[in-house]
Amino acid sequence: MPSPEFVAALAHFPKGIAVPGDSYEDVRRKFGPAHGHDPGPDIAVEPAKVGGVSGVWVSKKGEPVPERTVFFVHGGAFVSCPAPTYTFYAAWLVRATGARAFVVDYRLAPEHRHPAALHDCVAAWRGLVAAGVAPERAAFFGDSCGGGIAVAALLRLRDLGAELPACAVAHCGWFDLEVSGDSATNPVGDDPFVNAEWIRERGRDYLGPAGSARDPFASPIHAELSGLPPLLLQTGQMDTLRDDAVRLAARAGRAGSSVTLEIWPGMIHGFLGMHGAIPEAAWAVRHVAEFMAHHTK
Repeated sequence: MPSPEFVAALAHFPKGIAVPGDSYEDVRRKFGPAHGHDPGPDIAVEPAKVGGVSGVWVSKKGEPVPERTVFFVHGGAFVSCPAPTYTFYAAWLVRATGARAFVVDYRLAPEHRHPAALHDCVAAWRGLVAAGVAPERAAFFGDSCGGGIAVAALLRLRDLGAELPACAVAHCGWFDLEVSGDSATNPVGDDPFVNAEWIRERGRDYLGPAGSARDPFASPIHAELSGLPPLLLQTGQMDTLRDDAVRLAARAGRAGSSVTLEIWPGMIHGFLGMHGAIPEAAWAVRHVAEFMAHHTK
């Protein structure tokens, strides 16, 4: 059962965040106030460029450089929330994992359509490895659309024969830009954060008129999923995209990749973003930290 804190928070959840027909400018305007928070006095933030791609290092102040690294691919529906506005989110992972995080500032749609974001993530990761980040002590983390981009980046790196991280986590990832899963077509409850048509519209922003929602590097549900590092897929019972994580887990498992799937009862899309307000978000971060610690020894 969802916590009382979640029930109370849901009653005050903002209305009209994802309205079908919203433009990408509308998304940026609505998402802006929920991002850019102060990561906290214990957190150091340092802009950087690796592999020709900008980003932001997030780490604990006054501590030696950690051996573990989180490569953070942020959400924002492909069109919003540049990396510097996501340092508060990365700080939750930094505190829980003891790692430092690099939040990659990939190019946003529609000004830069697919595969620009994918290319940026691949280049940034390879730049980190070239600069001395140990892949066996590193993990990918992506939330929402960033979860889909993170998995796509793993696929591209695999195909290039590049070094892969020790593991990867996708929280409520976007894996099917057609939004064809059962949780979208036959929902078990209300998801106030996203809806199927709005996600399809953001997919069109990302892909452009010539792009295909069945491109496996845009919708990894259509990809060949062997040879990936261990995956942790987190989703909520009420998440519009819950079934996409279920299908991706099944396909990856069938291909021989190790997958852990978590479906959180009563939770909505992106519930980890309610960290500090609901215990489920803190528990989800703890699960991420435990998973990363196990695989980056």
